[in-house]
Amino acid sequence: MIYAALATGALVLVVGTGFGSIRVARSRRRPVRSGMDRGRLVWSGVGAGLVGFVLLWGLTGIAWVAIPPAVAVGLLPSLYFSRQRSRRAAETTQAWPDALRDLSAAVASGMSLSRALESLAEGGPAPIRVAFADYPSLSRTIGVVPALEVMRERFADPIADRVFEVIRVAHERGGSAVPQLLADLADATADDLRVDEEIRTESLEQRINARAVFVLPWLVLVLLCAKEGPFRDFYASPGGIPVIVAGAVISGVGAVIVSRLSKQEVEPRILGGRS
Repeated sequence: MIYAALATGALVLVVGTGFGSIRVARSRRRPVRSGMDRGRLVWSGVGAGLVGFVLLWGLTGIAWVAIPPAVAVGLLPSLYFSRQRSRRAAETTQAWPDALRDLSAAVASGMSLSRALESLAEGGPAPIRVAFADYPSLSRTIGVVPALEVMRERFADPIADRVFEVIRVAHERGGSAVPQLLADLADATADDLRVDEEIRTESLEQRINARAVFVLPWLVLVLLCAKEGPFRDFYASPGGIPVIVAGAVISGVGAVIVSRLSKQEVEPRILGGRS
């Protein structure tokens, strides 16, 4: 029973988490990982898949039954780190309204916009503060506008594109309207993020149902083959192999279809250098 609990728990975690992680939120992609990082990710996936295979094979006694869930287990590290990257990118984007309000308040108090931008690296919202860590040195080395361009490509996000474009125009033109302009931009950005969150919340039930469709058949199969009986005898026989292969193919094709249908529309980067 302990092995059954471990195996089914791993299967639910992998499939349930995986289909929620295939989608990358909007266009918040991070730079491509280095070859060393990709190598570590591949080896961690291979190791996780082998552990899952050995565990499920020992539980069911049937290698063919263990292979499809083990493949899913092998995808877990990649899906996990993909979700972590998406979560960090979302946290940074969610912090923009507060950062813009800080900028507006700083400029309204008499601080220059250039100095207010540097202050984000010291006292801005945590995700923005981390991203702006080297902005002060960049702005002093290459100038404010080129530094803003570097930061915009670092964020590589449609919302950040709009934010940095407005900040660039405000820096170049200046004037007493800058604080109100930044405050209005903060409100507009908050409204965009609120609508995006509402869309994700409304589709949550459908995503949960889609995950359950893929989890339950393999969960039931593992449980049926975990004990002696006609089910284990059938799937251990040559006649059970085509059934397992067909089920794995159907699950894989269905996973691709569901991931495409559940993917949100990606807002194009009109102002950025990359889409």
